Amino acid sequence: MIKKFLDLGYQPLANSYILKDKLKHKENKFKLEVGFDKKNYLVSILKTVSKEKMFNKDYPYKSSESNTMRKSFKDFANKIKKKFKPKFIIEIGSNDGAFIKNFSRKNVVGVEPCKNLAQITKQKKFTTYSEYWSQKLSKKITKIKKADLIYSANTLSHIENFNEIFKAVDIALSKKGILILEDPSLLKCLQNVAYDQFYCEHIYVFSALSLREILKKFELEIFDIENTKTHGGSNRYYIKKKENDFYKVTNRVKEEIKKELRFGLDKFSTYQKFEKKVKISKNKLLKIFDSLNSKKFNIIGYGATAKSCTVLNYCGLGKKDIKYFYDTTSYKINKYLPGSKILIKKYKKLHRSEVDFVYLGAWNFKEEIFMKEKSFIKNGGKFIIHVPFPKII
Repeated sequence: MIKKFLDLGYQPLANSYILKDKLKHKENKFKLEVGFDKKNYLVSILKTVSKEKMFNKDYPYKSSESNTMRKSFKDFANKIKKKFKPKFIIEIGSNDGAFIKNFSRKNVVGVEPCKNLAQITKQKKFTTYSEYWSQKLSKKITKIKKADLIYSANTLSHIENFNEIFKAVDIALSKKGILILEDPSLLKCLQNVAYDQFYCEHIYVFSALSLREILKKFELEIFDIENTKTHGGSNRYYIKKKENDFYKVTNRVKEEIKKELRFGLDKFSTYQKFEKKVKISKNKLLKIFDSLNSKKFNIIGYGATAKSCTVLNYCGLGKKDIKYFYDTTSYKINKYLPGSKILIKKYKKLHRSEVDFVYLGAWNFKEEIFMKEKSFIKNGGKFIIHVPFPKII
C-alpha cells in the first residue's frame, strides 16, 4: 500500500512552455502528491499524466545543449568501450544522440519516442526508432543479433509499466549482456531536500533498495553501482540476468544498500521528516524573495527547467518575484514557464550592471554555470539557490 508523505499542490505539466498568444488559455494541471510503498520501498507520484501529453514531437530537453552532459556521456562511452567492449548497444531514451554519437553507427541503435529528438540522430545517420520501448520493438531490433549492452539514462523514472520495460530487456539481452540504468538517487534527493526531483515526468525516484526489489520479479539483479554527480546526484546501476555468472556482485552494491538503510529509506518516518524539511525550505525561499523584492533589487532566473517549474509553482513565485529567466534551450526562448508564466529569454552573459540576484533553477549544473559567470560573481553578483536549503551565495 502506498502512503502519501508529500503534497506539492496543483502543478502544470513541467515542460509545457507557453506561447505568448496562449497565455490566457487554461493550463492542464494535476495534483502532485508523492508516496512511499513499504512493500518494495518505492517512492512515486500518486497521479500520473499520460505519456503522450509529456513526450511528444516538441519535447524541449536536449542533452547535447549542456557541456556537463556532453562530457559525462563521452567519458562514460569511453569507459564502456574499454571495460565491456560491446559489439551491439541499444540506448533507451536516446534523446538527441549525446551518448550514441560516441560509437560507430553500425554498433548502436537508439530508441526515442519524441519525434523531434529522434529526427536529430536520424539526420546524423544513426539508426533510431521513434517509438516507445516495448517487447515488440525489442524483438524487431534484435531479430538478427542480441544486445551486449542496453543503456538508459534518466528514462526509467519516466516509464510507468515495469513489466513491459524489463520483459523487453530480457528479450534483447544476450546471455552475457548487461543493462545499465542511470537515474536520480532517492538518497541524494532526500539529503539535498531536492523536492524538485518530483514532477509529472518523474513517476519514480529510485533507491538501490527499491530497484533491487523490482528487478527480482524479472530474474534480474544489480551487480555493481556507481554514484555520479549528474542531475544533482544519480546512481548508475549495472544489471545482469541472474543466470549470468560472468559478472559477480560487487561490495559496492552491499555498501550502497547499507548506506540507504542507515539513512532510513525503508522507513515511512524518514519521508515524514523530509516533508517537514520541504515546508521549511519553501518558507526560507519566500523570505529571501520577500526581503530582496522589498528593496527593489533586480532578480532574474537562470535555467527554466522542469525542476524549477515544481519549485516556482509550489512556492507561488511568479513575475512579481523574478523578471525573466535565461535559458540556452532554443525551443524555450520567447515562451513562458508553465504556471508561473515568467518569460524565458535567450541566454546572454550575466552583467552586474543589469542584474543583482539570480535564482538558479538549474542548480544541478551549478559548477558549469559558476565557471561561465566568473566575471558576474567577481563583480559582486549573487545567486539564490534552494538546495539543500535556500540561501544567497
